[in-house]
Amino acid sequence: MDGQISFTFEQRQPIKGYPELHWTGKRPYTSTQYYPAQLKESYGEPKDGWMNKIFWGDNLQVMSHMLKEYRGKIDLIYIDPPFDSRVEYKKKITIRKKTVESDNSSFEEKQYGDIWTNDQYLQFMYERLILMKELLSDTGSIYLHCDWHKGHYLKILMDELFGADNFINEITWYYYNKMAPKSACFPRTTDKILVYAKSSNYKFNTQYEKRDEPVKQLVRKFVDGKAINARDENGNVMYKMSYEKRIDDVWKLPMLQPADKVEPVGYPTQKPEKMLERIIRASSDVGDLVFDCFMGSGTTQAVAMKCGRRFIGADINLGSVQITSERLLKVGKELDGGSYNMSLELEGDELESAKETRKIEKSVKYTGFEVYNVNNYDFFRNPVEAKELIIDALGIQKFDSSTVYDGELDGWMVKIMPTNRIATKADLEELKANLPYHTFEKRKEENPNGVVEKIKIICMGHEADLKAALEQELSSYNLEIEIVDILRDKKDLQFKREADANVVKENDQIIIKEFYPMNLLQKLSMQKESVEDWRQLVESIYIDWNYDGQTMRPTICDIPAKDELVSGIYKIPASAGKIKIKITDLLSESLELEV
Repeated sequence: MDGQISFTFEQRQPIKGYPELHWTGKRPYTSTQYYPAQLKESYGEPKDGWMNKIFWGDNLQVMSHMLKEYRGKIDLIYIDPPFDSRVEYKKKITIRKKTVESDNSSFEEKQYGDIWTNDQYLQFMYERLILMKELLSDTGSIYLHCDWHKGHYLKILMDELFGADNFINEITWYYYNKMAPKSACFPRTTDKILVYAKSSNYKFNTQYEKRDEPVKQLVRKFVDGKAINARDENGNVMYKMSYEKRIDDVWKLPMLQPADKVEPVGYPTQKPEKMLERIIRASSDVGDLVFDCFMGSGTTQAVAMKCGRRFIGADINLGSVQITSERLLKVGKELDGGSYNMSLELEGDELESAKETRKIEKSVKYTGFEVYNVNNYDFFRNPVEAKELIIDALGIQKFDSSTVYDGELDGWMVKIMPTNRIATKADLEELKANLPYHTFEKRKEENPNGVVEKIKIICMGHEADLKAALEQELSSYNLEIEIVDILRDKKDLQFKREADANVVKENDQIIIKEFYPMNLLQKLSMQKESVEDWRQLVESIYIDWNYDGQTMRPTICDIPAKDELVSGIYKIPASAGKIKIKITDLLSESLELEV
C-alpha cells in the first residue's frame, strides 16, 4: 500500500576538516514515509500529458509524497523560506473602501509568524533541504533566499548537504527603494540568495542587462585558442559600443511597494517577478520542471508559466494556495489570449537573442494546473490561532515561556502537535529533544517507583503506534502518556463557524442572493446587515457545471479586479449536470455547495 512506502537517504560519512553545523537537538534525518495526496481541483487542460501541480500541506509531507514520482527529476528549485525575522506579519483586509488591520492571530491563513528558537529553525530547514536534494536532478540547481538573520548558518548547512564544491554563487539583492526607519545602524537593504548545484554538470544560461550608460570596449577575437585584440585592414585596434553587460551577483532590483499597481497581490513578503525571471531563465530551459515549496504569493509559479516551464508549488497556508490559484488563472488567460509580453530592456545582439528566447517561450504554454491536499483532513488554518483555540476549548492553562510544553491540564503536561496534519513519530523528535531529563533524573532518584511526568499529547489524527513508540524510547523513565485525538475523541469540538449562502436556480440561471462568511464577519466585528452588498466580502466564485463528486473542474472562474465585484448571476449551460459552487471570502475561507 502507498501508505507503507518509505524512502531512505544516504548519509555522508564524516570527513576530517569538512565543515558541519551543529546545534542543540540536531537529529539525523535518514528516512521518510510516503504520504498520499487527494486531487481537489483542476483548471485548464494538460499539455503533452503534463498538468502543473499545487500542493496544500506541510512541505515536508509534500516532498515525501513527491519522492515516489519526482526523485531526481526537478530541474530548478527556488525557495523563499522563513528568515527567523522575529516578526509576526499582518494582513490588511479591504472591503471596498474600508480597511481593517489586525495582528497575526486575528486572521486565518493569510498571515503568519516568523519567530523560532534557533534549534527549531535549523532542524526545520535541515530536514527540508535533505528532501530538496533528493528531488533535484543531477543537472539541477537550488536557489535559497535568506537574509542576515540566518544566512550564515544556512551557508554552512548547504555546504554540508550539497558539498562546498557545488557552491555556485552568493547573490546579493539590493532593494534600493526600501523605506528604512531611523535606527542606530546602517539601513539593511539587501537579501542573500545562495546558489548550489547537485553536481558540476549543472545548467546555466548567461543573462544580460542594459547598462546605465554605453561603454567603449575593445573588439576581441580568438586566434589559436588565444583572445587577442581585433584590428581593421589598416592595423588599427577595433572598438565597439557595448550597451549590455552580463548580469553579475549583485542584483539592483526594487522591492514591491504597496503603491505598485501591477504585481502586488496582497501577500506579505511577496518577491518581484523580475528576480524570479532571472533565476528561471538562467538555470532552466523551456519545458524544464521548477519547484517552490514555500510558494507564498505564487511568484515562482506565475513566472515559470510565463517562461514556458512546468512547475510544482506547495504551501501550508491556505491563503497562499488560494491567491496562487487566482494568480495563475489570470496569467493563463493572458497567455492563452496572446496578450502577455515580458519587457525587453536590451539592444543589439542580445536583444535579438532575447527576442528569439521569448518567441520559443510563448509557443510553449503549460497553463493547466491541479490542486492537491497531502493528508486526509480539510482542517487547515493558521497554526498559531488553531493552538489558541485548542487551549481555550479544552481549558488548558497556557505556558507562555516553556520550550517543551504548551500548557498544563489537571496535572498533565500538554504538548500540542501540528494542527494541519496527522501526528507522526517524526513529530515527537522535537518533544524528546527538549524534555527536562535532568528533572526526570532527580524525581526518579527521589522516588524510584513514582511517576516522573504525566504527558498529554493533543493531535489531529495520529499514527496507530505513536504512543507505544514514545513509551518505548522513554522506557528508562516511569511516564504516563495519553494521546488526545481531537478528530476522534472530540468530534463535537467546534473550531470555526461555517459560512452560509442563499443560492437559487431561476430562469436557467444560478443566482447567489446572499453570502454570510461567518468567521470574517465575526473578525470584523460586523453584523451582516452592516454590509451593503455581500459581494464586497467575496474574493472569487468558481462553478463546475458537471461535478463528478470528487474533483472540482470549474469552467466559471469569476475573479474580479480589486475595484470590482463578482457577478453573482451565472447562466446555466444546456449541458449542465450536477453543479458545484465554491465561494471564497477575503480570508481565503471557502464555502462549497452543490446546487
